[in-house]
Amino acid sequence: MKQYSAEFFGTFWLVLGGCGSAVLAAGFPELGIGFVGVSLAFGLTVLTMAYAIGHISGCHLNPAVSIGLWMGGRFPANKLLPYIIAQVLGGIIAGGVLYLIASGKAGFDVSAGFASNGYDIHSPGGYSLFSAFITEVVMTMMFLIIILGSTDTRAPQGLAPVAIGLGLTLIHLISIPVTNTSVNPARSLATALYVGDWAMAQLWLFWLAPILGALLGAAIYRYVLSDETTSA
Repeated sequence: MKQYSAEFFGTFWLVLGGCGSAVLAAGFPELGIGFVGVSLAFGLTVLTMAYAIGHISGCHLNPAVSIGLWMGGRFPANKLLPYIIAQVLGGIIAGGVLYLIASGKAGFDVSAGFASNGYDIHSPGGYSLFSAFITEVVMTMMFLIIILGSTDTRAPQGLAPVAIGLGLTLIHLISIPVTNTSVNPARSLATALYVGDWAMAQLWLFWLAPILGALLGAAIYRYVLSDETTSA
């Protein structure tokens, strides 16, 4: 239960810190943190939690990551479902806390997006379903390669959280304009659930594409890049 609790609180922090920065701190014309600040916020949530709970649960915070680590031979199948449930619940509770905070401001309108992921007219840059799909698959694929590579026993020890956190920051810098960046089904559900309507209708993409990307990235690392005798 300590592992599942760690995943719950870790995903809670990822959604509250990452999505919270987008909802609460990004929109001020003069002082707002903008895309760069939101990207850094997501990276910092993973970096801080990797040091806080990595030794307890591995700090997945993401159903796609858990599935990818299973594909990469780093995670047992019998823990997949409990991990995913813990991650989803942590994200949903964080979304609720963020909603309570954000709704305290006059004029708050959850239908405006609430940091939800989307495509077509709900993409920040107006990108199509096809562009969104390719983006989410490729970004999650690279994220898994970063995770598996930086935690390999051949990699410099103790620096994996930095590489993973900065990797997630870079992923957001690339893809926020396209989809508002998911690469994490729990993060997508955590905000879409409160928006409902279009966000829930488009949610399928932000489960399917990250999971496909994670499987692809894990397969590439395991069968192309990994040394089976030395990898973790």
